[in-house]
Amino acid sequence: MPHANQSSNRQTNQQQLKVGIYCDFQNVYLSQNIASSLLAFAKGRGSLIIRRVYYNSLFENQVSAKENLQRIGFQCEDVTCSLKNSADNQLKSDLIDDVYNNHSPDTFILVSGDGDFANPVKFLQDKDKNVIIFARRGNVKQSLKNLADELYFVDELPQLVVNNTQLETTEIEFQINYNDAVKYLIESTKISLSQGKSTVFGYIDNLMRQRCHKYQGFSSISMSDGKKFKNFSQFVDAAVRDGKVQRQGQKLFLVELDKLAA
Repeated sequence: MPHANQSSNRQTNQQQLKVGIYCDFQNVYLSQNIASSLLAFAKGRGSLIIRRVYYNSLFENQVSAKENLQRIGFQCEDVTCSLKNSADNQLKSDLIDDVYNNHSPDTFILVSGDGDFANPVKFLQDKDKNVIIFARRGNVKQSLKNLADELYFVDELPQLVVNNTQLETTEIEFQINYNDAVKYLIESTKISLSQGKSTVFGYIDNLMRQRCHKYQGFSSISMSDGKKFKNFSQFVDAAVRDGKVQRQGQKLFLVELDKLAA
C-alpha cells in the first residue's frame, strides 16, 4: 500500500494537469445526467479549464438541450448552418488554436466519433497532448479508435465516475513502476505484431491495460523521482530515450525486430 505522502503527491501531480472538454453535439447528444458525469470524469483528470459544446440552433432539440447544459456550466457555441455537421470546422479550429494558448490543456477530451477529427487528434498528439475520445456505441470511426490515447463510450460515463471515485477514496494499488511498464509496452507491441494488428499508441495502451491489472494508463506509472507522465506519448518517448523501443509518428518500432510495427 502506498505511503500517504505518495498518495498526496499523486493527487497534486494530477491536479496540475489542465483539462479541456470539446463536444460535437451534432454527433453525440448529451443528456444532462451524462453531461454531469462527463464533467465529473474530467475533473478527476485534473483542473477543468475548458468545457465547450458546439451545437446548431437551427435544430430544435439541440436548442432545448443547450439550456440544460449551460445550467451545469458548459459554454455552448452556436454554429448556425443548414449543413448536418456544421459545428465540426469550428470545433477543429478551436482545438488547434487552444494548443497555442498560454493556458492550453494538457488533456483534450473530444466527444465525437467523427473520423474528420483524425487529423486534429494527430496534431494534438504531435504537440504532446493527451487525447481522450468519448463516442456513441456503433458510431466511432476506426481512425479515431486507433489514434485515441483513451477511448470510451458515453454510456460508460456513470460507471467510469464511480470507478474514479473509488480510486480516490482508497489507497490506490494500481501503480506500476516505469521498468515494468516498459516491459508490458514491448510485450504488447510484440503481441500486436504477431496478430497482424496496428501498433498505434491507443491500441497498445488498451492492450497493456488488458494484460496488467496494475497498469491503468500512463498516470499509473510510478517513476523513481515521483514525477508523472502527462500522456502516453511522453511515456513512449522516455522508453525511446532508454533505447527500449523506437517510434515513428504514432506507431511503435521494436528495436530487436528491426522493422516498423504495421
